[in-house]
Amino acid sequence: MALKILVVDDEITIRDSLKIVLDEEGYTTATAAHGAEALEMAKEDHFDIIITDLKMPEMDGMTLLQKCRQTCPQTSIIIITAHGSLDSASEALRLGA
Repeated sequence: MALKILVVDDEITIRDSLKIVLDEEGYTTATAAHGAEALEMAKEDHFDIIITDLKMPEMDGMTLLQKCRQTCPQTSIIIITAHGSLDSASEALRLGA
């Protein structure tokens, strides 16, 4: 059975590009435009991995990571960003990304 991956990014081109690549590799994928939408999806369905952007409207990737640790702790979280810093990377790792 293929891993189920949720791709979360407010930029549709990034979101759709990641979905296409992951689908071609045989993964089952879903997408969300922001963290709040992703959190609702994660509450309703099991995802093995969530790949999320760091900076998004409504709920950013760091907040999504924190909330997922409470609601779906078995899900692995990968944070991607074009706006990274050592502080945000350290914080994400500390929170379990």
